[in-house]
Amino acid sequence: MGYDLTPWMAILVVAFVTFFSRIAGPVLMSRVAITDRIERFLDSMAVSVVAALVASLIAQAGLREAAAVAICAVVMLRSQSAIWAIMAGICMAAGWSYFNV
Repeated sequence: MGYDLTPWMAILVVAFVTFFSRIAGPVLMSRVAITDRIERFLDSMAVSVVAALVASLIAQAGLREAAAVAICAVVMLRSQSAIWAIMAGICMAAGWSYFNV
């Protein structure tokens, strides 16, 4: 039985990219003057990454997940509480599964 190196190569590539990005970020940012515009960009970039991850999840998943994310968004906008938004999304998905809608 031979070993398949493909998973190990994938793990090594991901580890290298992760390590490089962890090192490159501080090195590059130490050479850039932080202006208000750059600070706003960095603040909005985190939100953009989360939005992209959620959009990817919705695109790959079904209607239940999309409804749970929609409920989370509505509760978050109304209550300004991440805890209540997460709880609402979890309850939505669990209720959907329980009632087999």
